[in-house]
Amino acid sequence: MSRNMPIATAVELPNQGIAPTHEPHGGHHASDAMSEKHVEAGDEIPSDLVMHEEAMPEGPTTSRWEEWAYYLYYNGDSGVGPGSYAQTLSQNYLTQATHDKITGAKPCTNPNADLCVLQFAGQERSVASVALIANGITFAVMTFLFTTIGSIADYENWNKYILLIATVICWGVQFGFLGTKDGNDWQTGIALYIVGYIAYGVTLVFYASVFPRLARNTQKAKDARLRLDNSEISPEEYEMVEMLERNRISNISTAHSDWGYLITLALNLAILLPLANNPMVDQYTLAFTNCYWIVLGLPWFFVQKNRRGPAFPKDSHWWSIGWKQVYLALKQYKRLPYTFIYLFAFFLLADSLNTTGSVVGIVQNQHIQFSFLQSTYLGLSQAATSTFSCYAYWYFQRYFKIKTKVMFEVCVVVTVFLSFWGMLGIWTNKIGYHNTWEFWFYNVVFGLGQAPYYAYAQTMMAELTPPGFEGMFFGLFGITNRVSSLIGPNVCAAIIDRTNNSWDAFAFLFALSAAAALVIFVFVDMEKGRAQAIAFSIEERGSVEGVREEQATHIVSGLKH
Repeated sequence: MSRNMPIATAVELPNQGIAPTHEPHGGHHASDAMSEKHVEAGDEIPSDLVMHEEAMPEGPTTSRWEEWAYYLYYNGDSGVGPGSYAQTLSQNYLTQATHDKITGAKPCTNPNADLCVLQFAGQERSVASVALIANGITFAVMTFLFTTIGSIADYENWNKYILLIATVICWGVQFGFLGTKDGNDWQTGIALYIVGYIAYGVTLVFYASVFPRLARNTQKAKDARLRLDNSEISPEEYEMVEMLERNRISNISTAHSDWGYLITLALNLAILLPLANNPMVDQYTLAFTNCYWIVLGLPWFFVQKNRRGPAFPKDSHWWSIGWKQVYLALKQYKRLPYTFIYLFAFFLLADSLNTTGSVVGIVQNQHIQFSFLQSTYLGLSQAATSTFSCYAYWYFQRYFKIKTKVMFEVCVVVTVFLSFWGMLGIWTNKIGYHNTWEFWFYNVVFGLGQAPYYAYAQTMMAELTPPGFEGMFFGLFGITNRVSSLIGPNVCAAIIDRTNNSWDAFAFLFALSAAAALVIFVFVDMEKGRAQAIAFSIEERGSVEGVREEQATHIVSGLKH
């Protein structure tokens, strides 16, 4: 393929009107000006360019303080509060409110937890069924929100405001548990869990959508683009630099989330041990966990640099533009086939992984009798191994320069294994999440093999997302995650209601994860998908956000068309 081949020859992508095409600053951008002035990589940039950095199409350079603030936010937003403690506390309230399905005795003391039921949504349901339905509700609401506001995040500073509002709501809800006491408050507990988990899910999606821009604007990435513009390196060499920058920020931020998980759980022992006999110890622990996030999360909103997206379109409304953009994005599947194949595969994988975690969490909570202390010990084992694995995977990838997809495939294999292990519990009580050692085993294996999944899943999405459209496509990414989690919990709840056996759900989850693995391994071509994504961005918005036509036509060696 000729180096000077026009982009339309390599990737035929006519403009479909999804967003206005524009030429930034008179048809060339700042890196062109630098090339004209023969600025070498690493040299001091002329002051006339520096003073206008905020207005540059590629955005201001990512500073060390900004990067650290980004990591610290995720350190606090580790999920210990809204994703672990809140679930355990609300499930405990549900259990206290149940009665025996056979004898009617209340509170229920039947050793078979699936026979302890309460009235919910028009019929008697087990705690596992109610908990899964609650998760389904949260994912349904998140799906609506991502569809409505996902695309808004690409315009002006909406991403920052959405993340801030969701964060504050989540903080407020966690403190709300201080007003609950026992099973008499099970409705309030479920409501707080649902609202808090919705807000938590929104924070994760719109936090993750930031890192591709941070990676494109690190000094290392900008120096590499300058060298690309000066024909000092090939597009393939530049793509390797940017890929490693994306993976570096994604893996280190995920590691910080694990650090937060580990540190928070360790600090919580200072409350859980001395106040073990206090009836409000769980609520106090949850409030303390929330305070940890507030302290570490606030700096991001002050340190984050201004990287404004395009102006909000005229004659558009915030409550409808998201639906229009999603509709238009879905129409682009022929232009971005590998992006949408990955979204489909992630849909299946997320369904299996999220629901597997929910089912394992339910049977684990029942096994440890909802002990925050035991839950903390198990969480510490997962946090310690997760932190180690995120760094280990990243250093291994960096040293051997392994592509993102290969690293992600390792995590996918572990995902399949976790549901497979649970499925074994259908036929035997010796293994399959029936024993205390297995919950230690699950948390350790999850930490060692599954924790980097979150980093590589979002990096895969970043590589297949057109630059400048992160809000839209990470919104779709969040939708596939949440819609799948709307289906999975409800299907598993129906299975459990029919069989009165929580382990039967694992067979369905194993089938989903195996199907997802097949699609990802065989049908997702990252090289062609990345080229198509960059071409899409250039066709729609011009050479902005640090993209070059050469990246689309020569993105990797051996790209076929």
